Amino acid sequence: MVEYLRVGVLQKPHGIHGEVKVYPTTSDLDRYDELKEVYLEKGDKRIATEVEQVKYFKGLAIVKLKGIDTPEDMIKFQGYDLMIHRSDATPLGEDENYIGDLIGLVAYDEFGNKVGVLKDVYVFAREGKQDLLLPAIKDCILKVDVEAGTILIRIMKGLDD
Repeated sequence: MVEYLRVGVLQKPHGIHGEVKVYPTTSDLDRYDELKEVYLEKGDKRIATEVEQVKYFKGLAIVKLKGIDTPEDMIKFQGYDLMIHRSDATPLGEDENYIGDLIGLVAYDEFGNKVGVLKDVYVFAREGKQDLLLPAIKDCILKVDVEAGTILIRIMKGLDD
């Protein structure tokens, strides 16, 4: 299981005080109101910082981070992921998983055949074939076992064309 979870991606600076537009990668945009300590991450770089202020505009969060006070300061971090520590994550409901825990799971069909590796939300990379996209429904996603690193799927008729 991953230690840090992505909650957004830093976009362009907003205004003159170092604020940044954040494209949310969380299902609950209001979640940003609770953020305190966050991490800016790109590649193997991770920088700890704090959220000073959050406001919202057209489905994006506008975030002011501590120590970033001008658009010029902020532009250096454009494209970075906004991460939180797993201990600060919103608790999961039944049959829910964090996306970061799913990426890399090996998928098997209901007959035990290896299908591929999950590379995005229910997008499976298959060797020598086009990626397989499945809807996130119980008829297709039969069992997720994060600890075992596997996911059991059913490819319904018409989805593998």
